[in-house]
Amino acid sequence: MTTKLADERALAALDRFEIELPSWGFADTGTRFGKYPQPAAAHTLEEKFADAAQVHVYGGCAPRLALHALWDLPGGEAAPARALAESYGLRIGSIHPNLFQEIEYKHGSLANEQDAVRAKAQAHVADCIRLARELQCREVSLWLADGSNYPGAADIRGRRKRLEAALRAAHAALPPGLRLLVEYKPFEPAFYHTDIADWGMALLLARAAGPQARVLVDTGHHYPGQNIEQIVAWLLAEDMLGGFHFNDRRYADDDLTLGSIDPYQIFRIFVEIQAWEAENGRPAGLSYMIDQSHNLKPKIEAMLITALRAQELWAKAARVDAAALAAHRAAQRLVDAEEMLQAAFWDDVRPLARRWREARGCPADPLAAFRASGYAEKAAAARAHHRSAGASYA
Repeated sequence: MTTKLADERALAALDRFEIELPSWGFADTGTRFGKYPQPAAAHTLEEKFADAAQVHVYGGCAPRLALHALWDLPGGEAAPARALAESYGLRIGSIHPNLFQEIEYKHGSLANEQDAVRAKAQAHVADCIRLARELQCREVSLWLADGSNYPGAADIRGRRKRLEAALRAAHAALPPGLRLLVEYKPFEPAFYHTDIADWGMALLLARAAGPQARVLVDTGHHYPGQNIEQIVAWLLAEDMLGGFHFNDRRYADDDLTLGSIDPYQIFRIFVEIQAWEAENGRPAGLSYMIDQSHNLKPKIEAMLITALRAQELWAKAARVDAAALAAHRAAQRLVDAEEMLQAAFWDDVRPLARRWREARGCPADPLAAFRASGYAEKAAAARAHHRSAGASYA
């Protein structure tokens, strides 16, 4: 493939790449040991929309904001959020039920042994589906903290049956075009067993739920050393991959900036996706979402950097010569095949990304332009009155 053709493929790939931002990523957060307020952190839904709009204005690739039902829509009303989205030039992306925060869920939600707790959880999911329909969202994204910490404390098979029944009920309430994404996590907060611990469990549950259910892959929700692109490849082959929550990690669910630890892994994931799309002649229909809560990095800057890294890694993957790679594989030329990936990964696509942004009226250097705007300083001054009330995850 010539350099010109590779550039054209990368630019075309950038045209179709969008990433969704998390509302909770702009709010004050912390660790189990404490919360760490930031002067410019968002405290209201409007402030979250305003901050997310900055990422899209400067990066040009983040037009959607994901909402967390209890934190962002506590009254269950869609109209205020819809008005804010229109005001800030954004779309509302996925809706995230909250089935872990309230005390009733300390032994689980949809898999709980008690009928009353399950009924409350199912009603909340149904309400999130209603909100997603009214806000014209594409997905309801479901992550459960359900599990147990001690052997013998839970009937694992019984919990699976209850969970399967709850997902079928949720799927039955989906209108056409709205998807249910089932996320998995091997541990935390449950450390003996987690009810949806890996992609295989999520796949089986999504299939049992119905045809509008898919699996969501969070890049932080795996044991160290796991081959995430192989999981992606298998889910693509099964037509059961719905989307991603992007972050990076050193150990587990660390919520680090995308590409800060292992950018090559995200590149390899993107290579798998684009290869599937080329083979099938259509987009994979995936949702690319960020799931990061930064305690120390400035929140807007961290989101902007993640969006830019995702763009660059997506563009790098588009520069892989699929035909030449297939020929190397067929001839079992191991070194040549790996060198093709390495060459595309080490290509500096930043000038190409700058060119793409400038053609759309975005600054060539988004981070420098955002810092020069003074937005963070103005936001910190305007939001000073929040700090006396204490920090909040919402």
